[in-house]
Amino acid sequence: MIELDKDNFDAEVLQAAGPVLVDFWGEKCEPCKALMPEVHKLAEKYGEKIKMCKLNTTANRRLAIGQRVMGLPTFIVYKNGEKVKEISGAEDCTAAAIENLIKEYI
Repeated sequence: MIELDKDNFDAEVLQAAGPVLVDFWGEKCEPCKALMPEVHKLAEKYGEKIKMCKLNTTANRRLAIGQRVMGLPTFIVYKNGEKVKEISGAEDCTAAAIENLIKEYI
């Protein structure tokens, strides 16, 4: 998974050719940390079909706010620089839901 920050977000996400899944997570978000191993497994499984990235919102608060991320965990799919689908919140962000989100865009 590609670690995003304000310096590479535009190039890796907004200017990417294909679909990009971004995992917005925070250091104090327990559901985010619990999901991390599952998300890494999905990155290994689908990484050649969809670019998978993660953004630490604690270290990149302005960037997260600019993307209108209001809660964690949040997973957003971007295509051609545009947000096309988003899931957010501990109830909605399960490993199965994230995998279904990936399958929808590959």
